[in-house]
Amino acid sequence: MSSSAVSDPAPTSGATPRRAAVASLVGTTIEWYDFYLYATAAALVFAPLFFTDADPATGVLASFATYAAGFGARPIGAVVAGHLGDRIGRRAVLVGSLVLMGVATTLIGLLPTYPTVGLLAPVLLVVLRLAQGLAVGAEWAGAVLMAVEHAETERRRGLFGSFPQIGSSAGMLLASGVYTAVLAIAGKEAFLAGAWRIPFLLSAVLVVVGLAIRLTLADPAAFTAARDAGTLSRRPVLEVLRTDWRTVLLTVGSRIAQNSVYILATTFALTYLAQGDSGAAEGAGLTAVIIASAIGLFSTPLWAVLSDRVGRKPVYLVGAIGAPLFLGAFFLLLDTGSTVLVVVGMVVLVNLFHDAMYGPQAAWYGELFDTRLRYSGASLGYQIGSVIGGTTPLVATALLYAGGGTPWLIWGYFGVLFAICIVSTVLLRETHRGGLRTAWEKVSA
Repeated sequence: MSSSAVSDPAPTSGATPRRAAVASLVGTTIEWYDFYLYATAAALVFAPLFFTDADPATGVLASFATYAAGFGARPIGAVVAGHLGDRIGRRAVLVGSLVLMGVATTLIGLLPTYPTVGLLAPVLLVVLRLAQGLAVGAEWAGAVLMAVEHAETERRRGLFGSFPQIGSSAGMLLASGVYTAVLAIAGKEAFLAGAWRIPFLLSAVLVVVGLAIRLTLADPAAFTAARDAGTLSRRPVLEVLRTDWRTVLLTVGSRIAQNSVYILATTFALTYLAQGDSGAAEGAGLTAVIIASAIGLFSTPLWAVLSDRVGRKPVYLVGAIGAPLFLGAFFLLLDTGSTVLVVVGMVVLVNLFHDAMYGPQAAWYGELFDTRLRYSGASLGYQIGSVIGGTTPLVATALLYAGGGTPWLIWGYFGVLFAICIVSTVLLRETHRGGLRTAWEKVSA
């Protein structure tokens, strides 16, 4: 397959670039709200509710294991969505993923706990977490491609592609904010007794809003032109793995550390603070996550705009090199117990270094693959790379205990992840000054 790039197709009528970008932002915000809500609950609530018979340390590990299960399901969602997204269209898959996520999250809010039904409670929790993972595995690439393929020009593709990425910060902000508000209003005892369900049940309302917006979108012109030309792949997942496996593999390598460090900061750090001897004020971790998420609404697109100007690769490397160098200082700031310093550590790690990778990522991954295989290629690289990240709280907790309560083994582990990330990033090709890859046009012309 030729890798020639041609000029970008005009946007589909009725679906302007801004409208597509905003719709992608709203949809991904709702999906990430659901996904991150589980992460917060896994760090602070699920151990005593669903693993009652375990000692505290084992309960935390078991809770994080259910969290990781969702990431294990994401590549499966990517395979299914990649096939359908490259065969029948982006929009249909996005609607299905939103419904699946909303149903799974709402049902989590209705689950009986261990004292009520015993082992059935954690089993049902895992099943619904797997459903969440399938939904997120299907969601990301479709939302990104809606924004990227609708972009008017290559000089704004990074910006438009960052809108679904902003949904991650917005979803985390919404999840942390709702969680914190319900906890503050109900109090800790009432929260554990049943008020923890409220944020999960709110997902049903949010999904209705998301569907109302998402159903108004049309598929991008880049996809519809390939479909009209009769050049869609019959087996896009197998074809991209056969013809462009190297790009998929390097995409996975560039993704694993970015995803892992975000989860370390926004999920594991909450447990680290809650169980540590730093004397951190209760809620310091959630406060830091909320502030970093709010800043991420602006830092993510700013990094993406910079990548439109100077390239995806140099911006990505700022984060890939800076994050592991700062990670030791991040733990030292957590150990101070100062809410202000915890916030500073979170903002630097997440907004300065993580967002430098996350901002350009959507446009870059989309630009790396041909239109007829783009959903499959981008989705596989992104979601397979997410699996390692999903194990971060579990691995970090185990390394923390192995290190006698000190985080330096965790730092070493992340040094390995970022070494893989940096090498993969260097080997990936730069894309910010080319049209979207549409080699099929060369064939059908």
